[in-house]
Amino acid sequence: MAKIVGAINTTHVPLIGRAIHQHLEHDPYWKPFFDGFPPVRDWLDKVKPDIAVMVYNDHGLNFFLDKMPTFAIGAAPEYVSLDEGWGIPTVPSFKGDLDLSWHMIESLVDDEFDITTCQEMAVDHAFTLPLKLLYPNDSQWPVRTVPVCINTVQFPLPTVNRCYKFGQAIGRAIESWESEARVVVIGTGGLSHQLDGKRAGFINKEFDLMFMERLVTDPLWITRFSIEDIVEQTGTQGVELLNWVIARSALQGDVVKLHSNYHIPISNTAAGLMLLESV
Repeated sequence: MAKIVGAINTTHVPLIGRAIHQHLEHDPYWKPFFDGFPPVRDWLDKVKPDIAVMVYNDHGLNFFLDKMPTFAIGAAPEYVSLDEGWGIPTVPSFKGDLDLSWHMIESLVDDEFDITTCQEMAVDHAFTLPLKLLYPNDSQWPVRTVPVCINTVQFPLPTVNRCYKFGQAIGRAIESWESEARVVVIGTGGLSHQLDGKRAGFINKEFDLMFMERLVTDPLWITRFSIEDIVEQTGTQGVELLNWVIARSALQGDVVKLHSNYHIPISNTAAGLMLLESV
């Protein structure tokens, strides 16, 4: 059966793409952020996953407010990166894994999750930048991919508890797949940030660090919060932490934290990074 080698959670701030393109990794503003990634890259080089299941949120590239699925999964042979107007150069397309995509979709439907199946799908910065941060030197991506897109935009959003159970179902689906593949689950987004309104620029370091700690020691802690609570604690866009919850709960049972980094601010966002393995 397939094996989940671990989970990675990381920020997907669009401005990171411009920093990479302009080679600003050692600039004083960016260095504390980029310095967090070498240990995770070393781990990836050691465990060599074959597939990355990417848990993220779309930013109007595939879905808009008139049509917003709660959970959508890509089932395409290839996923193309499109420029979003930030001056971010597009990156090479990502190879999909149709067998795992369809196995996950069928397994999740059997688990009574309603899935939007996407046999064509473009990917934006929430998908591309984390992979570029993790594999900075590869002209061809060393992993196949399965996009798992979560609604963190149009209310009503899925509850934190629903997302936790969804992640558990993803973990069961991957580990029931008849394959020798090694799979890493990557959750992208957050942490606390608000880009508009009266609280624009809002960051809640205390809550972010508590959330990161509890993901390791007591992951059900976050399910006690409503979506409205999460918005209050982390800002409107901070609800992207739902993607982190899903990636964490895909790991069955207890986990160990192998590495983490937290830096503020990056483009008015709290930038977090975590690497977890099952015990």
